[in-house]
Amino acid sequence: MKCLLGTLALWAGAAGSVVAALAWAGLAGRRTATAATAAASGCAAAAFAVLEWALLTRDFQVGFVARNGGRGVPSYYTFTSLWSAVEGSLVLWALVLTGCALVAGLGRDEGPHRRIAMAVLMTLCACFLALVPLAANPFREVAAPPADGPGPNPLLRGHPLMGIHPPLLYLGYLALAVPFALGVASLVAGHAGRPVVRAMRRWTLAAWAALTAGIMLGAWWSYGVLGWGGYWEWDPVENASIVPWFTATASLHSLAVRDRHGSLGPWSAALAAAGFPLALLGTFLTRGGAVASVHSFTRSAVGPPLLGILTATLIATCGLLVWRAGRLRGAGEVPGGAGRGTAVGGASGDGRGASAGSARGDGRGTLVGGACGDGHGTPVGNACGDGRGTLVGAGVALLVTLAFTVLLGTLYPLVVKVLVGADVSVGPPYFNRVTVPLALALLVLMAVAPLVPPNRAWPPLRRLAWPVAAGAATVATLGFGRFGGFGSPGGFGGSGGPGGGHGPLPLVAFGLGAFVLAATALRVREVAGRHGPAAPVRASVRRRLGGSAVHAGVALAAVAIAGSSAYTHDARGRLEPGDTLWAGGYVLRLDGVERRRDADAMSVAARVSVFEDGRPAGTLRPSITFYPASGAPPVGVPAVRTGPLADLYVTVSEVDPADGTAVLRAAVNPLMALLWTSGAVMVLGALAALPRPGARRPRWARWGRHPRRGRQARRMPSAGIGGTEAPAVAVREDPGGPGVDSRETVGGPAR
Repeated sequence: MKCLLGTLALWAGAAGSVVAALAWAGLAGRRTATAATAAASGCAAAAFAVLEWALLTRDFQVGFVARNGGRGVPSYYTFTSLWSAVEGSLVLWALVLTGCALVAGLGRDEGPHRRIAMAVLMTLCACFLALVPLAANPFREVAAPPADGPGPNPLLRGHPLMGIHPPLLYLGYLALAVPFALGVASLVAGHAGRPVVRAMRRWTLAAWAALTAGIMLGAWWSYGVLGWGGYWEWDPVENASIVPWFTATASLHSLAVRDRHGSLGPWSAALAAAGFPLALLGTFLTRGGAVASVHSFTRSAVGPPLLGILTATLIATCGLLVWRAGRLRGAGEVPGGAGRGTAVGGASGDGRGASAGSARGDGRGTLVGGACGDGHGTPVGNACGDGRGTLVGAGVALLVTLAFTVLLGTLYPLVVKVLVGADVSVGPPYFNRVTVPLALALLVLMAVAPLVPPNRAWPPLRRLAWPVAAGAATVATLGFGRFGGFGSPGGFGGSGGPGGGHGPLPLVAFGLGAFVLAATALRVREVAGRHGPAAPVRASVRRRLGGSAVHAGVALAAVAIAGSSAYTHDARGRLEPGDTLWAGGYVLRLDGVERRRDADAMSVAARVSVFEDGRPAGTLRPSITFYPASGAPPVGVPAVRTGPLADLYVTVSEVDPADGTAVLRAAVNPLMALLWTSGAVMVLGALAALPRPGARRPRWARWGRHPRRGRQARRMPSAGIGGTEAPAVAVREDPGGPGVDSRETVGGPAR
């Protein structure tokens, strides 16, 4: 019965998605479209619930349970085993995608953007809901059910983070589908105003937070389960998650600048639309069997259909960009390329955007035309007086370059394999060599850009004095202290591998990290001092403080990656009971070997006493676990003693129960706690900066009078996702003199 219920739920969800897509496209009313969207999401939830029901009740008549379930598997890992194989993971994928579509469709606003975007989203939902029963149906009935199953992949049942890491990554990937759909809608409509830009920015920020959390938890899982001592190996599937992260980061900064102008621009549309196809590429690499990885499902029949969906998405998106990008303009702009300054103030320059053909500089970033750059042809900013816009634009370019170089190194072996049939590999040396300089340059831009005042090309030297002094003092202190020594090249780039040297690059990273932290602290002090104790309560200030927290988290991560990759101390050896091993100030003594048998696993552990500075510091038990029913190789489980400055990481690779000997490896990995803390800081900062979609506008913005500036505004209807109304404008006499337009957006970002 479960097989029939699950299959019917998937097909009903696919049919409901088709009905919803047609309804949103204009063949039915909004109520019908919303109801069909909710029905599709409910069917995906029903399929998920039926599969979990089958797993938890150990119904081996269901094919997925027979291949991935087990009677001796704990309930938690039985629940999480749904995404341990390709069929179940696609059910979760469909559930998250339809859930995002439902949330996006429940807004109150109408308009062509929303209808087109929802039609695109529901088309994607229909494709994935139909893909599951056609190519990877987990509900196929088993003719002769086994008495017991092998259980999930042993690597996916040794750490509780596997219950959180994949769903967060799926949420990050699939939340990017909403800005993708909005970007497609903007290209089709030929215009996009501030409400659309803000909706794209809100969804991209939510996806970025989920991706960041998922990537950091995945690194933590790799560190705590795989036993190799590191957390990032530039694995193809790891790269498939970091490339959309780079693109989403670039899109956030581009959309933030475009939000000030109230229009999208083709570069911002391209960046917003690129995230989801890159997530689809990662899905193809993970579930299509294109790469061999500890993360991938190499035996899968969904590769060709996924490749077809990816190809169709890329062709449609690129075709729209080529066809319609030149016509993209903001709501309220006159056709022909004139921006806010020309549309409202004639030929004179706008105080916030240069007029078409004007040579006057833009105070915050040129909107259209002029000698100062084309806001519709460049991602953000220009070189004519807008220093912050120029630096943000450079950061966007660096992030896109990072994404491209990582993607190139990931796909190159696949392309060579397809074209010439040769097996080649691109390892960490390539990625470290090309990404480290770009990452260091990004740190500089992160520190300097927020300190640039409006209408200035560069921050005053007095604002840079303290951050520069902090960075220089850090380099000098560490360079002549215990972290000094430039005798060997540093193994830099986050691999966390043993034996890294003490090259100059880690010290540069430490100095730039201190530079960014000092600049961020200066920025936070200025914002808090300007707005007083109630600063965190105000939404605009909270977003600024959240962004500063994210920058601080990135700086902390850079410091932690530099320290953990370059200053690891390790030792290994075969020990008999009573023998000792020295590693980085710790003395480890092998006391003996222990055996244990669980319901479906057997483990052999080495009991190791730890001494620090001659004093006992506890006992560690690294182990090797065997899962006989799965037939998989044994899994090494490291023992980690976490400290505020360094971790003691002990693994056992070989045990001889006969004489009690064991082969141990001990590593002292510095700053690992700082790395995990930096991830938490980034996620919390992103959540703090996330605007509330239902937040009410200030009364003065709704009714027309600013309490301090005394300017009048026309009451205009608000527009959310898909709204196309022009933003309310206020007219006031501006003492700025001739050449400055007198119209300015009410309710825009604080300056």
